[in-house]
Amino acid sequence: MTDTWQTITRLADRLEDHSTLPREQRVLLQLLKIQEEAGEVAEAVIGAMGQNPRKGYSHTWEDVEAEVCDVIVTGMVALVRMNPDAAAVFARHVERIAERDLSGVTEGTPQ
Repeated sequence: MTDTWQTITRLADRLEDHSTLPREQRVLLQLLKIQEEAGEVAEAVIGAMGQNPRKGYSHTWEDVEAEVCDVIVTGMVALVRMNPDAAAVFARHVERIAERDLSGVTEGTPQ
């Protein structure tokens, strides 16, 4: 299995190689891409619930899962484009969240 962060870094590198914009603008556009992908999650949820009268049931919950994955990947790419040590930054952040939200919670215990 390919290391996830290696794949993310390759994706970020590809985007970097493709753009001639200044770094600050490349990062800003990547951050905006997260919002674009989040909108696709919303569209898929609406479609999975059949709540667009014009389109009906246009998506499945598997489509929603795929769109959520796109948001995650896009966020990871943004982090790499901001900081080449993204994997360590993310790991530290997850540790802080675990300490904040899971301290004193026994594994397997419902919350």
